Amino acid sequence: MPVGRRTRIRGAAAIVAIAGFTAVAAAPGIAASRPPDPSGEPMPKGNLPGWRRVFADDFTQNVPVGRFPAAVARTWRGTYRDGTLDTAKNGAYMPTQVVAIANGLLNIHLHSAGGMPLGAALVPTIPGATGTDGGQLYGRYVMRFRTDPVPGYKVVILLWPDSENWPTDGEIDFPEANTNSTIWGHVHHQGGTSGNDQTGFRTPVMYDRGWHTAAINWLPGKVILQLDGRTIGSTRTRIPNTPMHLVIQAETATDGSVPSPSAAGNFQLDWVVVYRRT
Repeated sequence: MPVGRRTRIRGAAAIVAIAGFTAVAAAPGIAASRPPDPSGEPMPKGNLPGWRRVFADDFTQNVPVGRFPAAVARTWRGTYRDGTLDTAKNGAYMPTQVVAIANGLLNIHLHSAGGMPLGAALVPTIPGATGTDGGQLYGRYVMRFRTDPVPGYKVVILLWPDSENWPTDGEIDFPEANTNSTIWGHVHHQGGTSGNDQTGFRTPVMYDRGWHTAAINWLPGKVILQLDGRTIGSTRTRIPNTPMHLVIQAETATDGSVPSPSAAGNFQLDWVVVYRRT
């Protein structure tokens, strides 16, 4: 969606499919021999078979609160504007008060100020993307993240249609959950008629139990979701087929719960990598 516009209002989540874990040897593109970084897992380097790396941010530049994204405008093209109500309308996006980069980590400090719960929604710049709102058609998106358990808040990393035509042009959400809950993935269908027109995958992994690596593999006619080196679900059902852009979104929960004024904690990213099909 255009930077500064309010995010969509999601319908109630519906479980269409439950997937178990399928083990694989290691998270694709990650070499265990590389030296550790803040999360203990280094950022993938270079290309992968069938994929060309087009964006990578290891958050090496320190940025104090109030200076994001201006200080890193080459890699992060914007945020939802300060004061924009979040999806549930129980809180507001306030990036100038909650986003900072230090010690190799991007940090979103979830908390309340002046009686309003605060979060942020961040949009990176993907070089060579040809969509009308900076998105690309298909791709592989890999993120290393952790969160504190902050009741009343949720975090979702999502692909949102450049067309703004939702739910018709679908959406991909992974990871998605309240910060004190288990991680989900959702693929909203192309030609969707409501927020519940989706395929959902539930994992047994708690959002707040250490560092995790998530990968969205968006292909023509198929989406594969991976968590910590395991495939947690795949679907071929009405896959989105228009350009979409990546959004890192931290906000109040959409299940009706509201954060207490004292609820506070951090969502952190160690790195983000985006690939384009070759």
